[in-house]
Amino acid sequence: MHLHVRAGSATPRAVAMDTSALDTTMARQDRQNTPLFLHGFDLGGHFVDLRPLGTGVTGLVLSAVDQRTGQRVAVKKLVMRDTVSVKHALREVKITRRLLHENVVRVHEVLAPYGQPLPRDPTLLSAIYIVQECMETDLARLLEQGPLSTGHATLLFYQLLRGLKFIHSANVLHRDLKPANIFINTDQLLLKIGDFGLARIVDPHYSHKGYLSEGLVTKWYRSPRLLLSPNNYTKAIDMWAAGCILAEMLTGRMLFAGTHLQDLLQFVPGPIPLVLTQTYSLSPLHSAVDFLERILTFNPVDRLTAKSALSHPFLKQYSCPQDEPVSSYPFRIEDELEDSLITELGTTNILVYAQQTYFPGHTFQDF
Repeated sequence: MHLHVRAGSATPRAVAMDTSALDTTMARQDRQNTPLFLHGFDLGGHFVDLRPLGTGVTGLVLSAVDQRTGQRVAVKKLVMRDTVSVKHALREVKITRRLLHENVVRVHEVLAPYGQPLPRDPTLLSAIYIVQECMETDLARLLEQGPLSTGHATLLFYQLLRGLKFIHSANVLHRDLKPANIFINTDQLLLKIGDFGLARIVDPHYSHKGYLSEGLVTKWYRSPRLLLSPNNYTKAIDMWAAGCILAEMLTGRMLFAGTHLQDLLQFVPGPIPLVLTQTYSLSPLHSAVDFLERILTFNPVDRLTAKSALSHPFLKQYSCPQDEPVSSYPFRIEDELEDSLITELGTTNILVYAQQTYFPGHTFQDF
């Protein structure tokens, strides 16, 4: 297929009040109906031409033109309404700010409401806005047009693994890899991984068994281990999802599109080559079949890692270990806040604690 993407007031109530109060109310309503307040986004005057872009796990994402640079950016709003949303917001900010890689969506800045810098006292925050680069489309929209050619699928998947190798080397699990979270500029054939709203820091030097929340990966991309043991998993869950995505790029269909646990497990631990060749009509001689068989293993211990997958013959035309960097500043156990600690502390205390734990030696303004 060709990589072509298709272009995609409230009335004031009549109330009894004095003139000054009426003027104040109408001024407030006028301000809320301006583009700066579109869909509840309070971005201030630097951002214009706001447009709905999509929906992430934490809510609506808009695109806007940053008048300071003239660039169109994507803006994600993280509402900090309770301890759970505070935990997720702080974690996503910390993770995305450190993952600087060509195949990861880049974060330009993090702002408070009205486009202001983050305050020294984070307890004042009602929301955080993550301003990041705006990509042309996502893989889910691209696949609506049908399967990709083997050449395009191979190049894009190489970039996916290249980004995933870096993410995993930083001790981060994405936990929600799916076509909608993989962004593409079709003119450059450039792929970037985005939406880290469900990402988690996992230090390999410590056991996280029992502390990981239940599997959050979208059900069609969940590994068997995640289905059977939802609180105990490793970086291998991202590799299973990646394998499902490659199969979908090549066939144009979800590999495991069941709606219930029984549906999703009916193929597993069945032979993956048979699933690909008989159910999805992929030639048994296709170079991706052996590759996928090594990624989509029932036992996560046997599954290829991102690093080892990059050296598989399927990707030999792009493989270049010298140009597949790893993180020089991986996260450690100290960087992660456990659910039990979040629960024990109130919202105000956890925000103060988060400033000390997530950003030791810095204020929020430094980030």
